[in-house]
Amino acid sequence: MTLPAAVSFLVLAAVSVLSLRADDRPNILFIMTDDHAAHAISAYGSRINRTPNLDRLAAQGLRLDRCFAGNSICTPSRATLLTGQYSHRNGVPVFNDLDPSKTTVAHRLQQAGYYTAMLGKWHLGSDPQGFDDWNILPGQGRYNDPVLYDRTGHRIYKGYVTDVITDLTLDRLRNRPKDKPFFLMCHHKAPHREWTPSEKYRREFAGREFPEPPTFRDTYEGRADALRQNHQTVFKNLTRHDLKMVPPEGLAGQERQRWLGQVPTEVTVRENGQDRVLRGDDLDRWKYNRYLQDYLGCVQSVDDSVGRLLDWLDANGLKDNTVVIYTSDQGFFLGDHRMYDKRFMYEPSFRMPFLMRWPGRIRPGTVSEALAVNCDFAPTFLDLAGAPIPADMHGRSLRPLFEGQPPAGWRQEVYYRYYHDPGHHNTRAHYGVRTANHKLIHYWKIDQWELFDLVRDPDEMKNLAGDPASQAVMADLKARILRLQAELGDTGQFADKIPADTVDRRPKQMDRKHPDSPL
Repeated sequence: MTLPAAVSFLVLAAVSVLSLRADDRPNILFIMTDDHAAHAISAYGSRINRTPNLDRLAAQGLRLDRCFAGNSICTPSRATLLTGQYSHRNGVPVFNDLDPSKTTVAHRLQQAGYYTAMLGKWHLGSDPQGFDDWNILPGQGRYNDPVLYDRTGHRIYKGYVTDVITDLTLDRLRNRPKDKPFFLMCHHKAPHREWTPSEKYRREFAGREFPEPPTFRDTYEGRADALRQNHQTVFKNLTRHDLKMVPPEGLAGQERQRWLGQVPTEVTVRENGQDRVLRGDDLDRWKYNRYLQDYLGCVQSVDDSVGRLLDWLDANGLKDNTVVIYTSDQGFFLGDHRMYDKRFMYEPSFRMPFLMRWPGRIRPGTVSEALAVNCDFAPTFLDLAGAPIPADMHGRSLRPLFEGQPPAGWRQEVYYRYYHDPGHHNTRAHYGVRTANHKLIHYWKIDQWELFDLVRDPDEMKNLAGDPASQAVMADLKARILRLQAELGDTGQFADKIPADTVDRRPKQMDRKHPDSPL
């Protein structure tokens, strides 16, 4: 294309976007939590909690049942969300910073005439770029009286972090430019470790007991050594700090922190006016329930937040032309396979919730089982805005799924790669592929494979990698991995050399050693 022709093309493209009136293009409110498992949402069939406002969002719109993270860990997932690219392309395989010079979906929506704002958890090191307004937590932030900072500095906001971020989001909605559509990202800290609920929900969930997940007593028989080597089990790795245990009187400073950082081997509880010492299975059950009491208490505040945001949109005439999306940066283990945390490619960690409302465009109660991945989010935003989708994005717009049926040629597999070995929790590096019916995982540094039949074994308990009858399936999945790596350009450049971990260092006055660690 000649230079004059190229200029004319760009001008026409810009006119075609800008000629759309603001109310012809939908507003986008994107709500994301940190570590919220789909199976802790009642719309996804939770056995352990009820989430009426998230259920309302699902009932009024779309629920994706097979939406996955390309790298199940906080910072890489956020980089993928903004770039539409897997970690090997966007340069964020672990906790390293997102290059501030990188063009993100926020830049592209700004250029398309959207007002853009980012509020809450950022966790990408460098300051947000491409946003007209932003106000973010430093690093992980803290649950009570959080510090947030923007271009002008930082301040302490009194209150519980989920409520604070919701208040800031509502303030931005009220004071946004009224002549533009908006793209507003509301990113919650909750329910990230150490799972501190609000006082209201701490009291409400105190003492509750929950049913065990089917894999709670998993012995890891027949699976890769990576499972036995992991340091993220409810029984062996939750600390006194995680369990909200109270240190003995007189402990202070490093001695107090050392006590809180230890894993208890017995716990004394008060029952019917008597002290009872818990050990063994009784202690394991107690740890599980304490973990879920706090985790689900955090989730309940998030559900309240979603209700407040939906109510405001409905009351202010924005319901019909605002796309509302709810998701998490990945899934999370809730005692599944004995674990908490994420990282592994097993379903509880790999699968993300994805709920979306767009009245008049998405039929209420739509459910899709098409394979989606978080690389698809950025292309979807651009498609909604009528903006071009760059060729270097690995994902594709989810818009065709709004009808409930994937179009011809929709992906038949999802690729995954986790790099941080040994990293936090001693989780071994691995990559893999998931189809509608099977999953193949390769722990490349220890050269061990896991193959699961997801139809017959949805809990991923039986490794078929050594089964002679499954070798044809395994060969097919290996070939798919090689094809996907070639298509995505994954040459393994981060496989053996991972950038040093970093934590968001701003504002500099903040203490980076707050218990809200990057774990």
